[in-house]
Amino acid sequence: MTSPTIKAVIPAAGLGTRFLPATKAMPKEMLPVVDKPAIQYVVEEAVAAGIDDILVIIGRNKNALANHFDRVTELEHTLEAKGDHGKLARVMEPSSLADIHFVRQGDPKGLGHAVLRAKKHVGNETFAVMLGDDLIDARDPLLSRMIEVSLGRSATVVALMEVDPSQIHLYGCADVDTTDESDVVKIKALVEKPSAEEAPSNLAIIGRYVLKPEIFEVLENTEPGKGGEIQLTDALEELAADESIAGPVLGVIFSGRRYDTGDRLDYLKSSILLALDREDLGPGLAGFIKEIAPTLPE
Repeated sequence: MTSPTIKAVIPAAGLGTRFLPATKAMPKEMLPVVDKPAIQYVVEEAVAAGIDDILVIIGRNKNALANHFDRVTELEHTLEAKGDHGKLARVMEPSSLADIHFVRQGDPKGLGHAVLRAKKHVGNETFAVMLGDDLIDARDPLLSRMIEVSLGRSATVVALMEVDPSQIHLYGCADVDTTDESDVVKIKALVEKPSAEEAPSNLAIIGRYVLKPEIFEVLENTEPGKGGEIQLTDALEELAADESIAGPVLGVIFSGRRYDTGDRLDYLKSSILLALDREDLGPGLAGFIKEIAPTLPE
């Protein structure tokens, strides 16, 4: 278990335009991955790392997020009366996971601005930021390792993952030096979506961060960058360039299972992979895939 002072921040104010029209009235974080909304996987990951205080940054028309983690007594009573205790437990689970708070971002000024909105709630403590586009398999813990490294080395920590060099242009990329631990590197610089030729490594930034409270002052003085938004990457770049602000910026290299739900094709792949691992769904789905495989176009 990690320090009880660690809180998690989940930015969930994006418009989800890649999934229109499904996200016209439904937050993208509520899109189901198998039979749970994506954001519930993220909350469960935080809880598994010992975090019980979670702040979700939301935008307009995101009330469904708060509703999902609230009690629905009429539904609970109906299921209880039917004796359907399995469904009752699944319905009640989200509201008992953690102490979950919500705050509006207001103007959509980027990820850095969304993180800045957590300043009052987080206070002067180290905290985790978890993006909902990246789902980390519960069997391959990442966040607990990042918190361990952050607290042990008094460092800002960014999650990194090796990707094929041909894909690095889709990610932020880290320029790193090795340390005395094989899964920990020191970040010298961050490059946003470089070409394969310009990339300093094939280590991509994925959506998990453990940040020290000094990040807030840096964000307050960070000018809008790409897209006219306040970029978290720009603030991290400043921290990496000047350790006197908040100590070193380190990367934890993750080699486990990660599911990218950021675009439609990867979202579908993620749902299939997670369903295949389920005892109640996997055998039937695997049989169906084998059945239709010969008929699929090459």
